Amino acid sequence: MTDRIKNIALVGGAITALALGGSAIAAAASGGGNGSSSSNSARAAQRYAGVPPQRADETLLTGDTAAQVRKAALAKVSNATIERVETDADGNAAYEAHMVKSDGTRVTVYVNKSFEVVSVKSGP
Repeated sequence: MTDRIKNIALVGGAITALALGGSAIAAAASGGGNGSSSSNSARAAQRYAGVPPQRADETLLTGDTAAQVRKAALAKVSNATIERVETDADGNAAYEAHMVKSDGTRVTVYVNKSFEVVSVKSGP
């Protein structure tokens, strides 16, 4: 094999690796995919973005449950952004919403199964 062909093969391999890595990062950031590798990638993306990591014993909420928890949390803590909503493994409530207030402080809002806020804790 000539040096030129080797160089072309190396460049092609590098471009392919970059494209696959970029698509994996995009899928993790958008929540795309399913399976444990995508949830691990999503956790890594959250840590990278400054979001406290999701615990392995808590599950992200989806659908109507997620919408109801978001609604309750935003009603309690106005002018805040929700980072994620999930089950609560510590027994404070059924669900929790991790939020960042407009001043940059983090709070966790605990919501029961009736979608009522039971407490708000400062910090992640």
